[in-house]
Amino acid sequence: MKSRNWVRLFLSTLLIGAISTSIVGFTVKWTEYKSLFISFDVLEIASILLWLVGLGFIFSIISQMGFFAYLTVHRFGLGIFRKLWSPVQIVVIAFVLFDLVYFRYQVFASEGESLVPYVMLALLVAVYGLIIAFVKSRQTNQQAFVPALFFMIVVTTIEWFPVLRVNETDWLYLMLIPLLICNAYQLLILHKLINNRAESK
Repeated sequence: MKSRNWVRLFLSTLLIGAISTSIVGFTVKWTEYKSLFISFDVLEIASILLWLVGLGFIFSIISQMGFFAYLTVHRFGLGIFRKLWSPVQIVVIAFVLFDLVYFRYQVFASEGESLVPYVMLALLVAVYGLIIAFVKSRQTNQQAFVPALFFMIVVTTIEWFPVLRVNETDWLYLMLIPLLICNAYQLLILHKLINNRAESK
């Protein structure tokens, strides 16, 4: 990838991270922030927005680090496992989704608490990952489906891990949604950047 395209990817992902985190941040904390909008406290709103934008930059950088790390891991996986790399990824995907439900429930659930919220959160990640993987495979080829699904589920969960350990609902969604958006954006735009490079030769 040309350095110009890399800079474009970096800056656009940074912007997407900032915007998505700001929207999600005000949404999940709306009950707390609503009074600020009613009283039109511009200074306080601006300070919160600035904090959310900074947080979005951090989430975006984590997303980009995970993306480029996965590109490296994917090449190693293809070299080591060859045709078995896709089945290996499917097994890891299943294991991670199981962990998102079972281990989180075992560690954080209070006595008598329903399993449903834990299943729904894992289901959200899985369904979103399936949609993005399907779109990616339609845009490129069928072989891209499993790697895209692996990235959207496994790598996103690894990036999300610091907040998973805390298990506070607001923070879970505040970090998860921008990560999913940033990861999907990078995944879906990468081949276009590479094709632009090939066409410019």
